[in-house]
Amino acid sequence: MAVQLKRVYDDPSPGDGFRVLVDRLWPRGVSKERAAVQAWAKEVAPSTGLRQAFHRDGLPWDEFERSYRAELAENPALDALRAELARHPVSTLLYGAQDPDRNHAVVLLDELGL
Repeated sequence: MAVQLKRVYDDPSPGDGFRVLVDRLWPRGVSKERAAVQAWAKEVAPSTGLRQAFHRDGLPWDEFERSYRAELAENPALDALRAELARHPVSTLLYGAQDPDRNHAVVLLDELGL
């Protein structure tokens, strides 16, 4: 089983496999058809407060990462997502953030341990 990350704004490709949006909010300007999302796991996204603190208020990355990992540790949706991903040979976690290295999907993938 392989799990990869990709911006939801990038074109879908056959190599994406099972496509899961992991943002709490639907990405602006992207239709459901263009996104080609098979599942929307908004329950595993950072809480609204944490997301706003990071994107709007300038919460440092290390604090965001630590807080998000703490949220995931108590989130039963993480195990549900892990089980769903295990049913597919290839899956892609889709996110809307511009930074490919410092976004919640990077942390989520690490916490999934896949």
